[in-house]
Amino acid sequence: MGKLTHLQPTRVFHYFEEICGIPHGSGDTARISDYCVAFAKAHNLTYHQDTLGNVIIKKPATAGYEDHPAVILQGHIDMVCEKAPDCSIDFATDGLDVDTDGELVFAHGTTLGGDNGIAVAMAFAILESTDLPHPPLEVLLTVDEETGMYGAEGFDPSYLEGKLLINIDSEEEGVLTVSCAGGARTELTLPLTYAPNTAPCWQVEVGGLQGGHSGIEIDKGRLNANVVVAQFLQSIDCRLVSIGGGQKDNAIPVFCTAVIACDSDPTAAAAAFAAAHRVEGDPNLTITVTPASASTAMDAASSAAVLTLLTTVPNGIQSMSADIDGLVQTSLNLGILTTEGDALRASFAVRSSVGAEKTALLAKLAAMAPCTTYGHYPAWEYRKESRLRDVMCAVWEQKYGEKPTVAAIHAGLECGLFCEKIPGLDAVSIGPNMWDVHTCRERLFVASTARVYAYLCDVLKEL
Repeated sequence: MGKLTHLQPTRVFHYFEEICGIPHGSGDTARISDYCVAFAKAHNLTYHQDTLGNVIIKKPATAGYEDHPAVILQGHIDMVCEKAPDCSIDFATDGLDVDTDGELVFAHGTTLGGDNGIAVAMAFAILESTDLPHPPLEVLLTVDEETGMYGAEGFDPSYLEGKLLINIDSEEEGVLTVSCAGGARTELTLPLTYAPNTAPCWQVEVGGLQGGHSGIEIDKGRLNANVVVAQFLQSIDCRLVSIGGGQKDNAIPVFCTAVIACDSDPTAAAAAFAAAHRVEGDPNLTITVTPASASTAMDAASSAAVLTLLTTVPNGIQSMSADIDGLVQTSLNLGILTTEGDALRASFAVRSSVGAEKTALLAKLAAMAPCTTYGHYPAWEYRKESRLRDVMCAVWEQKYGEKPTVAAIHAGLECGLFCEKIPGLDAVSIGPNMWDVHTCRERLFVASTARVYAYLCDVLKEL
């Protein structure tokens, strides 16, 4: 600890570093939830912790703001846990190896969890402040946003009074997000049959890919490791022994490994395929081949069924918005691929700002293989009249002399669920500049964090 203590704003980075020291991957949020409760107790603030681990912390208005409407500050307390192959950190027991070069904050070998630890850190710095004017505050911290927004789905809105919500889960300074895609997770299952194998075996592994957030960066032209391996294996004569890649369905997979039975060495074919399939968004694609062994392999029918499925199943952008220039409307990401026992399992994150397109895409997947769909969350629809948006735009323009960008994004935000649960809710999402979230290259900009925090404080003064 202590590597970020010299950064400004001091208290924001103090709390962010404390959060980085607590394991808080999705599905493992009890400790970070209890940390939030401990903060509330230490500062004599009213709080509620539900059975899921969601935490609400309330702070009364400062003098002169007692009759102003309450404002909800919101973020999620779980993070996507991705790490480099040679990283020894155990996300279940270890904190992150957080560091800074003065300009950026990052974690060695892992994701940083700026998405969304920075929201918690900013909220705590505001809650502990004694000189910041503000209306009544309600800080809502949810669990398991990254795996299906289960915290937002399960929380009880009766503990909240506010109708103005500032979500701090965006990743571009100067952009006020006011609409987002809805989505769901789905897992296809394909039964497999194995037979004895006497042919030489080879391990085929894809590397050198950038990956990224499967919503925000789905339009960057980056390759999907699971799809690349399947496309290569489809081009040669082989039988599959196993195939697996990706760790999270909401992260574009950067690795995939297959073991195959093949009479001829596929090394030259792999090198030629990689050279031919490098793209501008992923210019460093590699496919390596090493000897392996296996006494059984999928039979010819199962191998063909797997490769046909993986090379024909939809993946990536499916449609673009006709109303908002450059906005992805519907997409999906084959994020996790495994062969376990006698079945192949392929997990997708499906997103769309149009409910009918999401439904149609899920139906298309279901027609290709037996599937289970879960984690549905609604789109957050644009609100034509918004006092919160108006105030936030005015404060930005006054502070920086230019209008902020008001935008929709092709990623899931909890605001859609909150708007369903709280009638009349007025919401806007903001955040500091972050790079490559959901990857080991995740970076948080120090100066941007300071500016966004100062802007948030100024907004609260005006509300």
